[in-house]
Amino acid sequence: MKNQSHNQFILKAILITQTILLLAYTAFAVRNEGWGFLQIAVSNIGSLTWSGQFALDFACYLLLSGIWIMWRGGFQSKSVIFAIVAMILGIVVFAPYVIYLIGKEKGDLRKVLLGEHMP
Repeated sequence: MKNQSHNQFILKAILITQTILLLAYTAFAVRNEGWGFLQIAVSNIGSLTWSGQFALDFACYLLLSGIWIMWRGGFQSKSVIFAIVAMILGIVVFAPYVIYLIGKEKGDLRKVLLGEHMP
């Protein structure tokens, strides 16, 4: 039990660190380049370069995380809306959501992962 608590602490610490890091990085990127991320990402994907490969890979991860959020919530309208927001904002929304779920489900990662689909 102690090991499980320790592991959850580490997971939460990683998620909090990712959120803070990405918020700070985003602030610098917006200051330096403006809000034109989508145009840059699409342009990179179209370039067929490593930068484009990374942008496409990242977009696939965002889509997968959004599909999981929708599935976990039984495709109810609130889960679909939240998933769209998470796909747009990425880890800044997704990491706090996972932290919230860990607390809500009292650390039971099966419940965190399965949501509406718990037997």
